Amino acid sequence: MKANNRRIGILRAGVILAALVVCTNSALAQDDGPDWNNLNADQQEVLAPYAENWSSLDGARRARLAEGANRWTEMSGEQRDAARQRFTQWRQLSDEQREAIRDRYQQFTRLPRDEQSRIRNNFQRFRSMSPEQRQQLRDRFRNMSPEQRDQLRDRMRQRAMQRQKARDRRQLRQ
Repeated sequence: MKANNRRIGILRAGVILAALVVCTNSALAQDDGPDWNNLNADQQEVLAPYAENWSSLDGARRARLAEGANRWTEMSGEQRDAARQRFTQWRQLSDEQREAIRDRYQQFTRLPRDEQSRIRNNFQRFRSMSPEQRQQLRDRFRNMSPEQRDQLRDRMRQRAMQRQKARDRRQLRQ
């Protein structure tokens, strides 16, 4: 009787193990990125440095690389040059600097949409300034006391809220 119970237990364990293997393999298959042969010619050209090791990359990484290759092929030459320059600058940063940038980006993504929009708009305004104007603004900010900086930030937030309220009122009228 004990031998039969033991066989049944082993059989159950085998069935459970087989089910787990089947489930795991199907889950992995769903997570698989594209095979090299499923990439189009443009993607293969962009991803040529990965060709030899493509099958050893995890599926999520292959999917991200394939999507990045699609974006790359849709860029103009000028956009590609700018992307290359940004990537070179990124590689020249220390690990600590890259980590700080990642942290700030995560903080940004957790902000409310209207705050993100305000920050983007301010950044675009800053970028539209001449180099001299930007330097003057930086110098002026650096020369402020911490209290003056806080007051400036508060005024800017109040102005942004007033502008948003005005936009909301205009939309309600339409």
